[in-house]
Amino acid sequence: MKQLEVKIMGQGYLLGCPEGGEERLREAVHRVDAAMSRIRDAGKIKARDRIAVLAALNLAFELADQPAAGTATVSAHEGEEPHLSVAEQATLGALLARLDQALGEDGRLL
Repeated sequence: MKQLEVKIMGQGYLLGCPEGGEERLREAVHRVDAAMSRIRDAGKIKARDRIAVLAALNLAFELADQPAAGTATVSAHEGEEPHLSVAEQATLGALLARLDQALGEDGRLL
């Protein structure tokens, strides 16, 4: 596994990256950095862990709004919230795991 050095909100992280996944990881880092920076720059929240959680929730919300290519969403029963597809759940789980790994020095978030 390749290691990639990245910066999120000015702090450096060394992340594990599968071969051929460098561009996808860099794009994910860019999205996380941008989401966290927007929250920080709004000025209301200062704690890094709170910023990270809010950014993760915002990104997960955006992900849930996008139809997953080639996946079927499990339909909800009447009156229930729709569920994420298995692929969406896996993607969200992977993003949260990467976020936990990247912010491991600051402590687990979830």
